[in-house]
Amino acid sequence: MSGRGMDPRFMQELKQKNNIVEVIGSYIALDRKGGNYWACCPFHHEKTPSFAVNESEQFYHCFGCGVSGDVVRFVQEIESTDFPGAVRILAARAKIPVPESDFDSEKAAALKRKRDTLVKILLDTARFYLSNLYGGRAEAHLEYISRRKLAPTTVKKFGLGASLDFYSLPEYLTGKGYSRADLLDSGVLTEAKNGRLIDSQGGRLIFPIINAFDEVVAFGGRLLEKSDFAKYKNTKETLVFNKSKTLYNINLLKKLKRTKPISEVIVVEGYMDTISLYQAGFENVVASMGTSLTKDQARLVKRYSENVLISYDGDFAGQKADLRGLEILKDENLNVRVVPLPDGLDPDDVAKQGAAAYQACLDAAMPLIDYKLHALEGKYDLKKSEDKRNFLAEALKVVRTAESESEKEDLLKKLRDKTEISYQSLERDLNNLPAEKQLEIAVPPPSEAGTDKYKKAARFILAAKLFSAPYAENYTLDGIEFEDNVHKIIAQYIGSCEKNAEKVRPSELFEILDEDCPEFNEILDLNYGDKLSGEIAERFFSDSVKTLEREKIGEKIREYTKLFSEERDTEKRKEIARKINEYTKLLK
Repeated sequence: MSGRGMDPRFMQELKQKNNIVEVIGSYIALDRKGGNYWACCPFHHEKTPSFAVNESEQFYHCFGCGVSGDVVRFVQEIESTDFPGAVRILAARAKIPVPESDFDSEKAAALKRKRDTLVKILLDTARFYLSNLYGGRAEAHLEYISRRKLAPTTVKKFGLGASLDFYSLPEYLTGKGYSRADLLDSGVLTEAKNGRLIDSQGGRLIFPIINAFDEVVAFGGRLLEKSDFAKYKNTKETLVFNKSKTLYNINLLKKLKRTKPISEVIVVEGYMDTISLYQAGFENVVASMGTSLTKDQARLVKRYSENVLISYDGDFAGQKADLRGLEILKDENLNVRVVPLPDGLDPDDVAKQGAAAYQACLDAAMPLIDYKLHALEGKYDLKKSEDKRNFLAEALKVVRTAESESEKEDLLKKLRDKTEISYQSLERDLNNLPAEKQLEIAVPPPSEAGTDKYKKAARFILAAKLFSAPYAENYTLDGIEFEDNVHKIIAQYIGSCEKNAEKVRPSELFEILDEDCPEFNEILDLNYGDKLSGEIAERFFSDSVKTLEREKIGEKIREYTKLFSEERDTEKRKEIARKINEYTKLLK
């Protein structure tokens, strides 16, 4: 698990040559106080520094928002990149080569060579398309660009190009010595029925799709005249292009983040919407390329901002009134608002009216639940009694999903104003919705082992062991069965270190645990001030141990009691009863 499959020796060298204080200090100002370095957290707004960097253990933790990690994770977050990307940045900083191999060296090296070849083919293709655009034969492409009012600087910024026909690109690329298999695997060429290689975007206006590392990974293409073929299409998914994990314009969004904080990200559906908004001054824009948003795209957006503005076409509400796809963003704890546009218009149309016109739409953005009601309203004529009743029946189901009573109250007031039905009547109807529907959103109570009492005890024990509290030194964790998976992993790591007489280093757990691990952050929160030191902490440690040991014994008693009730053999029942008696005495 160490280093996501990277050679552990390489990862050790990478971290040794990238002192976390020096790396973080190159991004934000650090102030030394006591044994740690402190700063205002770069990942949330705060006035009083609560972001601590522990140089001896080589990790950071914010006692305000709870984020934590090692030097690799810090670079991931601050540069909005993934794990391999952060490793590359740190390796370049330390001037050490990134090994091509992992635990299956031959396979990994071959895979890297293949990837490098595909990226080179895609870059050569992008340059070929770009040269076509201004080569004197792309009149139709340039006329379309002019009609869409795109400035030359914008065209250059997005690297737009032109495919003139189906055969000049294959001729150009084969002439550069690429193999047929690699050209087909890159997605830029396809095979015709007669076996001949053809340009998969033949005759289209070309939009290069560029990832966060400024690599061309695919192409989108637009037809310039009416046809039975799709107006827009992308090249196929490949080793370097996964549509569900990619956002158009993510490369320029990353560059923007390096110059200033991004308060919110605008998400649109297509290439032209993105380019037009960018040209109008809204540089914080990406596109989902016409697909429903995915969990991976939601996580990608979250690297840049926790606030998302969805800006789809003006008839989006009518087409997708339930807006289920946007729930994915909420599931990733993003703050989602939806931008209402005039019916029949898309962001590109509004942007052409000027930046002020589109800004007015952004200013009117509403929370997802409000937009659901707005979408429903478009389906009904509220002047007609029957339509009004049907609207209210659906609207109340939406209101019921609100996260708080105050939000429900606010939404009911809005419904009252729209329908002229009294607030009291609406509230009664909401409370009288069928009970079985309410069960769908009911949250089951936590199990006894999952209650705060046991979690707090487990967290304290693990924190005391991780940070070498003297009273925890001679206590082993063998006698405790942790319920939480994160607690189990941490306990196994501590046990392994003690068994091998190795120093326990909290920073090593960042390589073992998932990237986003709130439970580990809760444990790190305990390493603040005097929480882990003194007589009170020592007593709480002892009490916590007893709490978890009692829970373990109680679980055994429950287990044997169940066996006793199911067993019919007299001798076996006696043996089980003896076990229950032993554990009961132990519990007392």
